[in-house]
Amino acid sequence: MKLPLILPVPLLAPAFVSIFAPRTAPPRVAPPPPESAQPADLDRIGYDTIKNAPPEAGKEARAANLAALFGGDLSVPAAPVVEPAPVTTAPSDEDLTDDEIKRYSRHLILENVGVEGQKRLKASKVAVVGAGGLGSPALLYLAAAGVGTLTIVDDDTVETSNLQRQIVHDTDEVGEYKAASAASSIHRVNLLVEVKQLRERLNADNAQELLKGHDVILDGCDNFDTKYAVDDACRALGIPCAYAAILRFEGQASTFNYPPGVGPTYRDLMPEGPAPGTVPSCAEGGVLGVLPGVLGCIQATEVLKVLLKRPSSDCLAGRVLVYDALRMTFREIPLVKGAAECAAAEKSLEEEPLPPDAHTPLTATECADKLREGWAPYVLDVRLPQEAEICQLPFADALCPHRNIKAAADGLPRDVDLLVHCKSGFRSRAACRDLASLGFDRLYNMEGGILAWARDVDPRLPTY
Repeated sequence: MKLPLILPVPLLAPAFVSIFAPRTAPPRVAPPPPESAQPADLDRIGYDTIKNAPPEAGKEARAANLAALFGGDLSVPAAPVVEPAPVTTAPSDEDLTDDEIKRYSRHLILENVGVEGQKRLKASKVAVVGAGGLGSPALLYLAAAGVGTLTIVDDDTVETSNLQRQIVHDTDEVGEYKAASAASSIHRVNLLVEVKQLRERLNADNAQELLKGHDVILDGCDNFDTKYAVDDACRALGIPCAYAAILRFEGQASTFNYPPGVGPTYRDLMPEGPAPGTVPSCAEGGVLGVLPGVLGCIQATEVLKVLLKRPSSDCLAGRVLVYDALRMTFREIPLVKGAAECAAAEKSLEEEPLPPDAHTPLTATECADKLREGWAPYVLDVRLPQEAEICQLPFADALCPHRNIKAAADGLPRDVDLLVHCKSGFRSRAACRDLASLGFDRLYNMEGGILAWARDVDPRLPTY
């Protein structure tokens, strides 16, 4: 049965848009070309001059030719430009082994890495919070790059639905701890890396204890509470944090608290978290499988640059990189420090407590019992249409995405009980609050949503 879809006109904006600034980006102004010649011309002239220089041209002529090609006076080595960043990682006193030299040879010949940079990576400690979509590619690339110690903080287990994007796990590891599964994959990539597993759920109470002693934190978690806990701990401990968030086809990344105590933080981007149920999780809103791969690799790149003491101007400090996979665009939003302090000051003011929920919560089992006894509510599904195509309750009356509920309220009955459900109960709770604000007073929310119904009432119902 296809449910009637109640939608206002026009449709409201997608949930994730509220996290970002407006889509308009400041125009980029390209620097004017040199007056003498275009770069391509200089390259061509320099190459031809060096190639055709006669042997008797001598050392001075060759130096002049090289200067024409690369710019500057090459008769004496140029002094390196150094902008040190306050990172605690020190180069390892231990020389690289022959195996390490072979493995990391492509790093060793890079001017901005070299032997000392690789020794610095070897001596570093990075904590990755979450071995999911973002943590998967980041862990593999950090291990391949030779980061000496990787700490995986995750208490979850691998589920089949994770395999669409969490490439550090495989089918045979469904049901295992993600930390153990990721550690196994890391060792297949690089046995030289030490892997520590913390199978604990990071929260505001234990974050500092779990993260202390690391040089950089990579935030790969998928909920606001954990992100704030990571951010607060990084600020207190003076540790930079590589951040990313994803949903549907969009993602964003930044490097927080870099340099420590100077760079903006997550609370400068989002001083307070959104109300529960207003921003869907990936389990509720969906996510393109390759999206966390792109953002996780960006995070790993930022971690390596911080460990290599690149200046903050080379990193995503003070900038939020926004990626739209559907339109294949990247744009930047400037981020300044100070919003967190303003929010803290406002929060210190006395606020009135939120009113209690004006609806009656029911478990899936309680709903089934009442229905068997003859209860006949109007059943409203507040999921997305594509979710209803996967599965739906056979007795549902209408479908209306929860973000559109206020605009569609005129089409709902007020003289009967209204049973609202979603996938897991968060969106339906938010929808009940919106309806209560419009005067609906016979509201029931099915706690746990359709997943609870499939688990406790009808296991034949497919889950997603």
